[in-house]
Amino acid sequence: MSEEKPHLSDSLIPRLQQTLTTCSQLIEAGHFSDSDGLVTELADFLSPISVSVVEEPSNLDLEITSFEILTEIHSFITSPSRNQQVIDALSFELPKLVCKYASASKRCSEIAQLIVEHLVSMCSPREMLSILCEALSSPTEMFRVPCYFSPLIGGLAKVLILIKRRQFEQVKAAVPVILGVLKSMSLEADEEGKDTEDIFHKAIAIADSIQAVCEGLEQNDKKKLCALLGMFVLQVMALVSIAMGHNISSVLPIMVHLSQFLPICGLSYEGLITGHDVDKFATICGDDNMACFSHVKHGGSLAVIWGYKSNETCTDFEAVKNKLQKNQTKRWQAIGMLKHVFSSVDLSWELKVHALDFLLCVMDGCTHQEIQNDAMDYSTYVPTLYASLQAIEMVIIYAPNAVLRKKSFDAMMKVLADVPSSLRFDILTALIQNSQSSSMIAILLDCIRREMHEEYSSCISLNSQCLSFWSARVVELVELVVKPPNGGPPSLPEYGDAVLSALNLYRFVVIRESTGKTNYTGVLSKDMLQKAYNEWLLPLRTLATGVMAANQQDHDQLALDTMCALNPIELVLYRCIELVEDNLKHA
Repeated sequence: MSEEKPHLSDSLIPRLQQTLTTCSQLIEAGHFSDSDGLVTELADFLSPISVSVVEEPSNLDLEITSFEILTEIHSFITSPSRNQQVIDALSFELPKLVCKYASASKRCSEIAQLIVEHLVSMCSPREMLSILCEALSSPTEMFRVPCYFSPLIGGLAKVLILIKRRQFEQVKAAVPVILGVLKSMSLEADEEGKDTEDIFHKAIAIADSIQAVCEGLEQNDKKKLCALLGMFVLQVMALVSIAMGHNISSVLPIMVHLSQFLPICGLSYEGLITGHDVDKFATICGDDNMACFSHVKHGGSLAVIWGYKSNETCTDFEAVKNKLQKNQTKRWQAIGMLKHVFSSVDLSWELKVHALDFLLCVMDGCTHQEIQNDAMDYSTYVPTLYASLQAIEMVIIYAPNAVLRKKSFDAMMKVLADVPSSLRFDILTALIQNSQSSSMIAILLDCIRREMHEEYSSCISLNSQCLSFWSARVVELVELVVKPPNGGPPSLPEYGDAVLSALNLYRFVVIRESTGKTNYTGVLSKDMLQKAYNEWLLPLRTLATGVMAANQQDHDQLALDTMCALNPIELVLYRCIELVEDNLKHA
């Protein structure tokens, strides 16, 4: 009969017991410098094993060893006869040491949590706050996983309640550390995310603790800590959405729980979606804290979107929706907040769909008035509206399916329709000038052509003062595409969509101005006709003819695609040349 193979822990546990016992004896005897060296030796002795646990997650032998090590440490520190000085000395190293073993299994994580919680209950809360924050900040890359951080954050949730002096300052110091960990974990979260989900439940425990501390503070500190709690919750909402936004069923209960803190802090859905509450709380918290709150505006928007997605707040949202529909200022502020969701590369497409649904729900019921309110400075909102439309533009360009592209395009058109025509042209121009996408430039130029058609039809019988789009600037946009500022004709067929749209716009303007015997845009002046003919159209014809000739000899798919793309451009180009030649005869 073969001998049973010795277990890894058979040699480790006796050595661990001996080290802990010797350390305890030295401290009780007052030999603190010797005990410090022994505590360091204990950490050095156990660290290589914890590294093996991470490197070999499926090694059952290592899991058993990890559990026995943690059980031995827990048994040692919870012994009723244990000297307080021994606990204090071990508390500096044990939290980060035992948490390195937490990733071995669920039971190892649970016992690591028990060890941290016992140290918190036995040692100075202010000391433990520093120790736990240092443990959160110090792990090597190998241990930057949710299982390591989760027991530490759970311990901090209990420490915060135990602190009795300068609570606001202590919480303020801990929050950036916690949020830093949550941010790094959210950006690295995997699809399954069970461990990630657990760490966000621990973050909810932190919020519960901060709320409990708030209740015992004087008015001034209470106001500041409530604002800090509100900012913390909004940041966590954003990070949860980044980490788990692809899994709506898992994340919704967490968001509903986090939403319960909003009214406690004095945050409303209206104040969040307009950004007013976020700005107010940011001012209270001060600039020195804003680095850790990098996603609070995302969180403010997402709080509303998740609330809109949930069926529990229908009455609240009906009131918010009605207010946004009736108040243009608040509506534009909401559009400005939603841009943080649309522009984020870290948020899932599912969440962007919900954001678009909310935006369309608001825009569908609002009345667009061209009569401007003299008391409102519209120009102050142009940068916000422009940035929001740029964000929606990114959704159109990169959307993974046609349904989402259509929905985001509809949202863009409704937002543009909400802008007075006197500013609409400026925003469209800026979008065209700053876009790198040929297809998007084509879409925007088509928008301008439709605007010009509608404006001409409705305003021409009245007076030319209401023709915001009919100016020389529209010709400048055509030139921007067909004769790029960096010199030479545009690249074909890569830039084909934009070129075709620009030529169609130019043809439309020339036909409308010549048949109406007007020249609002200056397109029919002799100098402009000659410039278009010699500097835009003829060079473009030479380029298109050359590209077509080069591809006629090839019969591969790329050559066929190129010729198909250039055919409509040639048709419109020759029509533009004919129009210019005809008008030059009468110029």
